[in-house]
Amino acid sequence: MTNTELANSENTVLVLGGTGKTGSRVGARLTALGVPVRSGSRTAAIPFDWTDRATWGPALAGIDAVYLAYQPDLAVPGADADIKAFSALAVEAGVRRLVLLSGRGEPEALECEAIVRDSGLEWTVVRCAFFAQNFSEGAFADYILAGEVALPSGEVPEPFVDADDIADVAVAALTGAGHTGQVYELTGPRALTFAEAAAEIGQAIGREIAFVPLSRTDFIAALTSYGVPADEVSLLDYLFGTVLDGRNSQLSDGVFRALGRAPRDFAEYARDVAVSGVWSVTAQA
Repeated sequence: MTNTELANSENTVLVLGGTGKTGSRVGARLTALGVPVRSGSRTAAIPFDWTDRATWGPALAGIDAVYLAYQPDLAVPGADADIKAFSALAVEAGVRRLVLLSGRGEPEALECEAIVRDSGLEWTVVRCAFFAQNFSEGAFADYILAGEVALPSGEVPEPFVDADDIADVAVAALTGAGHTGQVYELTGPRALTFAEAAAEIGQAIGREIAFVPLSRTDFIAALTSYGVPADEVSLLDYLFGTVLDGRNSQLSDGVFRALGRAPRDFAEYARDVAVSGVWSVTAQA
């Protein structure tokens, strides 16, 4: 089925994490294509909550395809059980296609991918690690405003992936042909250390952003002092202590395979966010 065919149908896509970094982008792109969208969040008209399975059935009613972004992360205990139960319920509800946002370098995420592959649904896996948008829409945004990025890892390179690329790939997989059974591992076009990423943001905004290496203990304390929720603190501690060991430093061709174009560079992301004013100290005052 082509994008045009889906846009002209009554098939509705359920976008889980509909208010999140990727889900909001996926929903906006689908809406622009004329595809009916049901946002999957606790505040939606038909609410969806991963911690309340009673909400799953109503959210899946009448749905043709699902963008499955699990909260808080596929690496947390119990995620595999939730994915298995949700996939089974999706089959019962008549869902045809499922696109899973997965974690790059996470053994637990691979287990969840296997569950989706064995579900009987048409499936596509979109596998990613650190988003560029973590510096502007996530836990590190306050660091940029403060002029100092303090993290446990400054030397391990990470090919930060842009959330816009993730959304473009997900929408292609949800609406187009040729993506079923594909695992798209997404990265940016080059790997940067967190110190180098901070420097590039500083160059974009014309203000020095220092990088300060921290112990994991001090990192947790700093996040807590900035008011980052406890579950997000725990997840970030896991990611920095587990997947930032160099296993994800290599580049991947997932964006090109899915879309036929190069991924967005971190410098372009930094320039665009700088223009938006998100990192403007004056705007935040």
